[in-house]
Amino acid sequence: MLTIYIYVLDTLADWELGYVISELNSGRFFKKDAKKVTLKMVSHSKEPINTMGGLTIIPTCLIDEIEVSEASILLLPGANTWSDPKHGAILEKATEFLKLNATVCAICGATSALANVGLLDNRPHTSNGLEYLEVFSPTYKGQNYYIDQQSVADKNLITASCTGALQWTKQILAHLDVFQSDTLESWHDYFSTGDSKYFFALMESLPSNNES
Repeated sequence: MLTIYIYVLDTLADWELGYVISELNSGRFFKKDAKKVTLKMVSHSKEPINTMGGLTIIPTCLIDEIEVSEASILLLPGANTWSDPKHGAILEKATEFLKLNATVCAICGATSALANVGLLDNRPHTSNGLEYLEVFSPTYKGQNYYIDQQSVADKNLITASCTGALQWTKQILAHLDVFQSDTLESWHDYFSTGDSKYFFALMESLPSNNES
């Protein structure tokens, strides 16, 4: 069982989580022997939060209820409110995740939050730009590890820019090993190009269509 903890906070950038949570929650393209997945919406309280798109999310899990193991995954979306000190507790939990070889996936503003606590100083990563991290994370010292790509996977740390949600999702799905490799490639090719040939390749790659 894989437990996906999704940190939700006010002004959360809805689109950055769209691909990854829909595929992990639905399991519609999972391979036959994929591990079961459960998603939990986590926050510092169980009060409703309002996303950038105006959606309301009710957290179901508190930060101190998170169980950290190698089967735990923490998703940190972008938001305009990461500078609020109340988010310090989830950053401490992210540090614990990485130390215990659990997976942390951060996109957009969440990367600057990780940079502020030193988690990007010694590991390959990306963000909305090197200058972005230097401006919004004054203590950042990871310039030598910055990679100018939409998404960067370094073992159990996966980071992305605000434009990298699709590639970020691909790297997360690959890391979790819940798709067949040909399914994942067809999925990514279809959603990145819109070419219908990849849709049919995606359908043909699914386990139910490969059974004799």
